[in-house]
Amino acid sequence: MAGCMKMLNGCVSTGTKLLLFTVLLICAPRSSHQSTGNTPPITDLEDGKEYVMSGSNRFCYRNSVVPTWRQTWTRIQVKVWSSNVFKVDTVEGEEELQDLERFTFWSWFQSLLRERHNETTVNINLFSKKTCFKIDPTGNAKYTVKPFRKFDIYLFLVFFSGALLFVFADSLSRSPAFFYSAGMSTGMVASLIILVFILARFMPKKSPFYLVVVGGWSFCLYTIQLVFRNLKVILQEHWHMALGYVTVVGFISFAVCYRYGPLVDEKSINILSWTLQLFGLLLIYLGMQIQQVAFAVIVAALFSKNLEYPVSLAVAAWRKMMRQIYWKPLPRRLLTEEEYQKEGEEETCRALDELRKYCTSPEFSPWRAVSRLQSPKRFADFIEGSPHLMPNEVSVHAQEYDLAGTLFEDESFGTDDEEEDVKPE
Repeated sequence: MAGCMKMLNGCVSTGTKLLLFTVLLICAPRSSHQSTGNTPPITDLEDGKEYVMSGSNRFCYRNSVVPTWRQTWTRIQVKVWSSNVFKVDTVEGEEELQDLERFTFWSWFQSLLRERHNETTVNINLFSKKTCFKIDPTGNAKYTVKPFRKFDIYLFLVFFSGALLFVFADSLSRSPAFFYSAGMSTGMVASLIILVFILARFMPKKSPFYLVVVGGWSFCLYTIQLVFRNLKVILQEHWHMALGYVTVVGFISFAVCYRYGPLVDEKSINILSWTLQLFGLLLIYLGMQIQQVAFAVIVAALFSKNLEYPVSLAVAAWRKMMRQIYWKPLPRRLLTEEEYQKEGEEETCRALDELRKYCTSPEFSPWRAVSRLQSPKRFADFIEGSPHLMPNEVSVHAQEYDLAGTLFEDESFGTDDEEEDVKPE
């Protein structure tokens, strides 16, 4: 201790208060546990068993179950609650737990930052063989410790939300409703960060205020984390302040989003879609306890998203190749003479009806057509429903081809009566 006092006298001459404080902490005597050699016992925790303790105690949870894919959404937690406030220090093993008994500047600084609460949960890594922690209550207050292993529905919801966000990222990036809701949510969460950024814009360059800004970012993140931890208490006891904050910040965020409007540029939409997909993959990773399973799901999602068209082309080419190998075309059946004549009659009648409809439509110019025709009267009779062939034309066609064709055309176009009228002539 005399050496420490000499060092302190030298520090006083420099006038640095921070160095004085640091040297005092380094030269301070260690805790009574190490000086006396008495080490407090370590309590081994078992799943589902409650431990009611008082005073400062140390605990260790030993995980004897080998994680498999079935434990993808399984969480191991140790719940601690008490009527008084307490602090919890979590370490990986017993050696680090022994180091907590030693007084150091860093441990003292961490204890100042660590908040006190009357109920907390210690998360145990699924792959950790042993996790230890120390509980320091206020005075000699009693508290209860209970470890449990359960299916975490919130973990599954995080994974499911990430999967939905990854699948529907393209449609969400083009949705105005999602644009406004995401903008308002971001404004509510990041309002403190935006405030620090706005203040920094008004500060002159090379200003020491940037040190305050850097500290402000850390303070904002700490404040956001603190709000989410105590969200239930805030909504129950200070709901009117929470409602006012949501109303004001939500309106301002909506006004900013309305000022710039939804995304229209295709490149901006693609950037937002890629960002949503990356965020969805992050949620998928955070929502699964087994990293191997998470990576497998992420790789499968990427393949299914980006290789949709190559896979469909490969499947189509494979089907076409297999069809060419195993499928043989059937020989075409030729039409009989009766089928040929019947099909010719039907197609001719259909074409004539379409021609009559076109000639009676507003698109047809009758004066232009009449000026180019040699017999306008015959054209007018055709439009009114008369046959398109004269009896003598039918006779000439029958003489050039065969008698069967003549009989067929007589029956089809009703020229028998007209031929009888022409014969006496």
